[in-house]
Amino acid sequence: MSADNVSTVPWVERAVDRSPTVQRSRTRSMQQATNLVEAAERLIATKGARFTTQELVKEAGVAMQTFYRHFAGKDQLLLAVVEDLITREVAGFQEAASGIADPLSRLRSYIVAALTTLGTQSSESAGSQFITTEHWRLHQKYPEEMAHATRPFADLVAGELDAARQAGLLDPSDVEQDAELVARLVMSVYHHYAFATAAEPMEVIGERLWRFCLRGLGGNPSGDGA
Repeated sequence: MSADNVSTVPWVERAVDRSPTVQRSRTRSMQQATNLVEAAERLIATKGARFTTQELVKEAGVAMQTFYRHFAGKDQLLLAVVEDLITREVAGFQEAASGIADPLSRLRSYIVAALTTLGTQSSESAGSQFITTEHWRLHQKYPEEMAHATRPFADLVAGELDAARQAGLLDPSDVEQDAELVARLVMSVYHHYAFATAAEPMEVIGERLWRFCLRGLGGNPSGDGA
């Protein structure tokens, strides 16, 4: 992640706001927070969340006091990592679907893509297993922060449900609630296959999940543009 687009990531802004030096060197502080999260993601790719703060600051090339200037502890760092991973995934889904005009087809692409990322590369597999392992532990301790970290995918779904409603393709009873349910279902399937061996390609499982969601939303699976 370059310094040019650091300010677009919400967790960076929050981390910087905790820093007493924010008024004097905001850009530098934002880059330090980003470096810490990127260092954590590199460590997660090799050992999951089983790294120490000493290993983290060494990987990031900063002092321990720099870490505590931005994060109250390791859990707060891990919350930032979860948000960063999900935010990047969602941005990738949007970019891949940018040429699709139909909102249902875009929504289908997001749901299928969320599952087909599983196990495609060793680093992505490590990331998915990290999210699955840490999700409920962090959710139990920090429910509001974890809800915020995982919110980007639900917002993505909500945007397409609203677009489909306006186009007369669906008539959701409540866009926000329906989007939340779809996101939770996708997340549950994602968590399962982050560790379980799939008996068929993830693309097939993703398509099946999409058709299940579409029927639940009142759509017609035979006319979804798939």
